[in-house]
Amino acid sequence: MFLSLTLFLFIWSSLVNAGSVHVGGNCSVGHNRLQVGTYQFSTDCDSQTFCSSSGFCQKKGCRRDDFPFGYSQDDKGIPSKCPKGSFCPDEQDQCQPLLAVGSPCQFDRDDQCEAPPNFSELADKRSRGLNFNGSICLNTQCMWANVTLGLPCIVENTAYIAYGGTDSPGGEFIDIVSRGNCRIGLYCDSQQKVCVQSKELKQACGADKECESFNCLQSGVCGPGAEVPNKFHPWVYALVALGIFGAMFGSLFGMFALHRRQRDVDRDKRMQYWREQNAFRQNIMQMRDTATSILSHPNNESSRSSSRDGISSLDSQGPILQHSAPKSSGLRHYTSEEDDDSFTTDSLQRRPEGRF
Repeated sequence: MFLSLTLFLFIWSSLVNAGSVHVGGNCSVGHNRLQVGTYQFSTDCDSQTFCSSSGFCQKKGCRRDDFPFGYSQDDKGIPSKCPKGSFCPDEQDQCQPLLAVGSPCQFDRDDQCEAPPNFSELADKRSRGLNFNGSICLNTQCMWANVTLGLPCIVENTAYIAYGGTDSPGGEFIDIVSRGNCRIGLYCDSQQKVCVQSKELKQACGADKECESFNCLQSGVCGPGAEVPNKFHPWVYALVALGIFGAMFGSLFGMFALHRRQRDVDRDKRMQYWREQNAFRQNIMQMRDTATSILSHPNNESSRSSSRDGISSLDSQGPILQHSAPKSSGLRHYTSEEDDDSFTTDSLQRRPEGRF
């Protein structure tokens, strides 16, 4: 753990200190180099300048990438790409003409070499990095990838630092990339140094270059290429469709059940409220009936007592009953126990005296 942290801090400090000189600053061409493990070009100048032979950082005059590092998308100072028949070197100072076969070239810069006349037959159409338009830069020398089966070939093995899981110490391991100048469909054997036929799927292999698909699996057999899309059986699509529809309908039914449960709870609350209000209303009505019966009870007693004292009927003693009736009883209807006839106090007061 300590070793990994130390290595990380060392690499980070080197990246921070490298390439920090802006335009017009002092630099040294001797400091131009390729980073160990990544082989990325590094210089004293920043990402928008290069170190000229005069020892000063100047604005770059060309670019290789469509979106170069260190520039914003709307930056008007982005240099132009080189036209056909020329290339932009690692320094990106200015465009230069393509190099003939046998000329020195920069590391892994196949695009700096001039293409052969039959480049359409030799070119790597699958863009696997085998060559560029049939030309290849091996051991810093331009050549054509046109060696046929069984003939001597040139091989270049480059060790890169790769980063993986916890299986390797510190998460780092060495990835060796081997390239040769054989035609497409062949590879240069590192032991025999001759072009050998590439292997088909499921054949034993020891490196990616040995496979026609350029993909040697960890199991030691050639697998499908990285650019080949995965194909699944029809039952997989059916299972995925069922899972999607099942999730949709499951969500709908789950929401329906949840809302139904909530509606039931709300309905129970409303029913309980209705029962309480109904019981409260019944209690009030009972209290009113009780109060009515209590208020009407003394009137009945006074009527019976008056009958016992000599008053025979209401017809014979009309005026006395009229003056003795309660004026503010609040009762609209009155029931007599003797004749069981209902009448109102208002009608009694409005009846003429001659009709008693």
